[in-house]
Amino acid sequence: MTAIQITDLRKTYGSINALDGLTLAVETGTVFGFLGPNGAGKSTTLRILTGLARPTSGQAQIAGVDITRRGEIARRIGYLPEEPAFYGWMNPAEFLDHVARTFGMNAAQRKVRAAELLAQVGLSDVSKRRIAGFSRGMRQRLGLAQAMINHPAVLLLDEPVSALDPVGRKEVLQAIQTMRGQTTIFMSTHILADVERVCDTVAIIDHGKLVVEAPQAELLARYTIPAYELECEPGSEAPFKAWASGLTGQPWVASVIANGGSARVIVNDLAAARSGLLPLAAASGLPLRRFEVVTPSLEDIFMRLVKAEEK
Repeated sequence: MTAIQITDLRKTYGSINALDGLTLAVETGTVFGFLGPNGAGKSTTLRILTGLARPTSGQAQIAGVDITRRGEIARRIGYLPEEPAFYGWMNPAEFLDHVARTFGMNAAQRKVRAAELLAQVGLSDVSKRRIAGFSRGMRQRLGLAQAMINHPAVLLLDEPVSALDPVGRKEVLQAIQTMRGQTTIFMSTHILADVERVCDTVAIIDHGKLVVEAPQAELLARYTIPAYELECEPGSEAPFKAWASGLTGQPWVASVIANGGSARVIVNDLAAARSGLLPLAAASGLPLRRFEVVTPSLEDIFMRLVKAEEK
């Protein structure tokens, strides 16, 4: 089933095309990473999905409901903006009770749901502290809890960890992980390492257009560049660079990028490289510190695709 369906979505601001025919589908139950450089159209897409902005043209549905039906959409989504706002004089339990009231929950339901969510995001021990004294990471986790208060079909997250320190990022990502399976999570971000850590499926947009959309494992496999990296021991840089550059004479070597005491060997025949490269390295007599197959990262693929799109 499809949790979010976007079809030929366009949004213009004067002469600027913030979204230029965006089409994508998000499967129910997935953690979906929505990637793009700053200005790519990520926040505009989220504003349209939440009803905070209207598209110039095109269509979008959430859980089968057209986004023009704002009241119905509000009951089906949870939303965490990049900088959530709170009543600082409240404590987390009071704040979640306040949010739950807007969804018509009775007192018993509100108490149970607030306790469940505070435990899930790791804030049970501070449920009676004033929010004004919370760190940025604690506020983001409380924001996740309020976004989940109504058991949403889709949870929309706008740059949930962009301004956090490493500890805060880890805590928020762990909280997002605990919500896997409870709802479909649509996470807009430009931090690729976080997407690699938590997302099942990835879409990359640039200049308001979809560049690619695929499960993360498929994306990594599709754009894998067969390569080896070698690094020599200190003091052998000059002969190592000369030897590495000479590998271009091998029929299974596509190119060599040598930089000081390290080299990346791009190959066009991985099987031949496996049987030939290490013996050649050993025969050279050069002392090696490192020899490994390079696994491409999502960042490698992102940079490759976005640069290609810009050309």
